[in-house]
Amino acid sequence: MGAFTYESENTSVIAPTRIFKAFLLDSHNLFPKVVPQAIKNIEIISGNGGPGTIKKIHFGDGSPFKYMVHQINAVDAEKLTYSHAVIEGDALGDVLEKISRDTKVVASSDGGSIVKITSTYYTKGDNEINEEQVKQQNEKASGMFKAIEAYLVANPDAYN
Repeated sequence: MGAFTYESENTSVIAPTRIFKAFLLDSHNLFPKVVPQAIKNIEIISGNGGPGTIKKIHFGDGSPFKYMVHQINAVDAEKLTYSHAVIEGDALGDVLEKISRDTKVVASSDGGSIVKITSTYYTKGDNEINEEQVKQQNEKASGMFKAIEAYLVANPDAYN
């Protein structure tokens, strides 16, 4: 098994606590509402949103994938950190065993926030990861992030 790590950042005008609550803690409610073309629905299979919670994400009709399952490993609402792993789904294909993601939200100097994500892709056997595909998937995720940000700007009372 090999591993490939990819780091990304998204900046936002939204305060760190609001973006953390919306983008991470309540994603199962907010994503299908704001980006239904990308995420049809997210069902909580087990757990209460904390470590050990299993969620199944059903992708929108235009997606090349049908679903993925992720498990929450750690949540720290004070430090604004969130860790989960994609453990199942057609998005993993025959190449990946799992994808681990560690997310940290920090304040930016302008009152907004920076969302830092470290993703580690674990391959099956001797398979290699296609870095260009990883970049494309992260660009799509950044688009969803911007849609969530736009929703929060338009709804200033949400997630306070």
